[in-house]
Amino acid sequence: MRPLFESRYYYPRSNGKGFTKPQEVRRSVGKRWLGPNFEQIEAVAHTGNGLVDLWEASPVRLDSNNLKTDQIIDVLFPGNPLLCCGWTRHRFDTRARTLWYKLQDLQFIVPNPMKALQDMTQQGKLSAHALSNTGPRRFLIVEFDFDASNSDEEARLLERLAAERRDVRDLCAALLLHLAEKAPLVLAVHSGGKSVHGWFYCADVPEEKVLCAFNYAVSLGADRANWTRAQFARMPDGLRENGRRQTVYFFNPEVVK
Repeated sequence: MRPLFESRYYYPRSNGKGFTKPQEVRRSVGKRWLGPNFEQIEAVAHTGNGLVDLWEASPVRLDSNNLKTDQIIDVLFPGNPLLCCGWTRHRFDTRARTLWYKLQDLQFIVPNPMKALQDMTQQGKLSAHALSNTGPRRFLIVEFDFDASNSDEEARLLERLAAERRDVRDLCAALLLHLAEKAPLVLAVHSGGKSVHGWFYCADVPEEKVLCAFNYAVSLGADRANWTRAQFARMPDGLRENGRRQTVYFFNPEVVK
């Protein structure tokens, strides 16, 4: 197995001049995010991997008719930590794990344990969902939201995928499988919309290595907003407000410690 979040594996291309050196990547993170590298995105897409391949690669197959939200959360967050979960982005609470019921009916969860029930937001308001009461990073969320309206490059990419009878979910799956060669993928969760989100285990990994890995994911089209530790993620096997289930397509509990 490759070293977890080993920075030498993250060499984003730079200005069409080949791969940047590791130290150049490290200097770039924290100052600016890398822009989408459509050459690299297309190279990953052309591997032919898709949603079916992600499902077949899963060490644990979950029955879509038998909700496993509680069991998954207990694997991700053992013990009785404080968890911030949300029915919506504006209705949420932080409670000890044993005080949460019917997690399968919720949309959101902060992918890191909380360290207090409440604290002050950056706007100076007391809240159960603030960066200041979010604990150390345990999971890194990688979310791809490709849309033809975002740019001409994305429109052409999605058009080519459609010609191959593939869609955004297949592209997300291919990119997550690519990243799973470089960091421990624990979960792949359907958004209940059109994308698939990856949960990568990173507890106790130096922040510089995690940031370098995430910047590479951003260069593949990942949403940089998920770098924020308090950012909500989709609840595994939860229920989106549109009534669609946030299905788990990949689950590897063995990498969680």
